[in-house]
Amino acid sequence: MRFFWCLIFLLIIKTVSAQPGTGNSEGNHFFSAELFSDTLKKKSILAASDSINKCRVAIVSATWATTYGGALIGLNALWYKNYPRSSFHFFNDIGEWNQIDKVGHTYTAYFESQWSTKAFLWSGMQKKKAYILGAVTGFSLQTTLEILDGFSAEWGFSVGDISANTIGSAINMTQNFLWNEQRIRMKFSSFPEQYPAELKQRASDLYGSSFPEKVIKDYNGQTYWLSENPSMFMKRETKFPKWLNVAVGYGADGMYGGYENIAYDSNDILVFNRTDIPRARQFYLSPDISFSRIKTNSHLLKTIFEMVDVIKFPAPSLEYNTNRQVKFHWIYF
Repeated sequence: MRFFWCLIFLLIIKTVSAQPGTGNSEGNHFFSAELFSDTLKKKSILAASDSINKCRVAIVSATWATTYGGALIGLNALWYKNYPRSSFHFFNDIGEWNQIDKVGHTYTAYFESQWSTKAFLWSGMQKKKAYILGAVTGFSLQTTLEILDGFSAEWGFSVGDISANTIGSAINMTQNFLWNEQRIRMKFSSFPEQYPAELKQRASDLYGSSFPEKVIKDYNGQTYWLSENPSMFMKRETKFPKWLNVAVGYGADGMYGGYENIAYDSNDILVFNRTDIPRARQFYLSPDISFSRIKTNSHLLKTIFEMVDVIKFPAPSLEYNTNRQVKFHWIYF
């Protein structure tokens, strides 16, 4: 659920930051001045500003403040209010869910940092400042949620989550400073599992029953990817397609509980026991498409491609899992 709110928040930021609404150097006539200027220069209003543009800064700041505030209110209404509050405390969940949730935190902090950096660059901020502030923003957005967890009796402040958030923001910032671009992108794919009749209720209790809930919450159906473009590490004259990536993925299966496939009710009575189902880690190798590297002169398409590039493109995939199985999937998503 928290992943869902973060995604909505960033989609709105990305959309709003791509809208006309900038001004002159004094910050007056926000719309007409830049529209006229961009028309004369034939420069898209979707392109990054060459210098600090006060109106764009205001748009990004206002969008963050209002949307993130709304997201927190929504999280409280739909998530935290259903569970008792407590004093601030820590919670060690590093061993749960074969660390799929931790990789999810890394991914979320990564693309929050990436899109925050893009928004700062769009406003005209200098690259180094945008790289640092973008990473700090991505980390801070996630940290706020961890603090809320710290006051929830159901969970707690997780050092593992904070560590994963730090790694995600660091992956983004490090590549920006090294190459001024993201040569290795984190991506996400999810396809709801089709559970047999005897496991449907347990899966529904854990992961929800609606399609959006299953996509976002079902750890058995999620895969996280590192997608790399080989041409970025080759000589400039290489003919290797710049849009064709090689991706390695990580997922897990057979999970019907955080640590094991056993569940007890509030009276410590055993209500679910499927230790016969093996829990497995899964590793994937697959081709991928980097839409953001497809050449186009349209800044609108560039923006759309950038947004789409957080998702792994469905493609054939080779899987190896810890049950010592090797599988080939004609199409894996």
